Amino acid sequence: MLLDHVYLSLAPLAASVVLAVVLGQACHRYRWLNRVLVGTANVLYTIPSLALFAIIPAVIGTQVLDPVNVVVALTLYTTALLVRPVAEALGAVPEHVRAAATAMGFRPWRRFLTVELPLAVPVLAAGVRVGSVSNISLVSVGALIGTGGLGVLFTDGFRQRYLAPIIVGVVLTLLLALVVDVVLVALRNALTPWTRAGRS
Repeated sequence: MLLDHVYLSLAPLAASVVLAVVLGQACHRYRWLNRVLVGTANVLYTIPSLALFAIIPAVIGTQVLDPVNVVVALTLYTTALLVRPVAEALGAVPEHVRAAATAMGFRPWRRFLTVELPLAVPVLAAGVRVGSVSNISLVSVGALIGTGGLGVLFTDGFRQRYLAPIIVGVVLTLLLALVVDVVLVALRNALTPWTRAGRS
């Protein structure tokens, strides 16, 4: 149950980070695309999660109770959450830094991966932390369509009118969110050692 919840929360998070970086780079390079994608992301994020869980099977042809529906839905949500901050973070990279990398012979994609993206990590990490908490919470809603996770404790507790499983589910969900957040902060610090040097 806990492992199911971890998988259903973190698999979409990992996929959405990759998608958001690609889309964010595209938004940064093409201003017209920025307006289109950010507008679409804002609309997508307003769709109720339970409705999206129900719509996904009809779109991708899966069974209603397939956990893939939750993974796809949460990937869409988290990507929508991350696209704008990634594009803004890439846009905030100083132009002289890009010029220096180009002068050193860096091709565009190498410059992006080794210069621009690392400088955008702090903003990206902040969005990922929000996305992780959101996913861990929304996976519980997926229990209403039978996809498992800690949300099963909530549905069982309500169905049996028994408080203990609900309390256990709340505590485990909070602990999982806390542990994942601590791991993400540690990962951010490892990827951006210059920020620690600046603070000290």
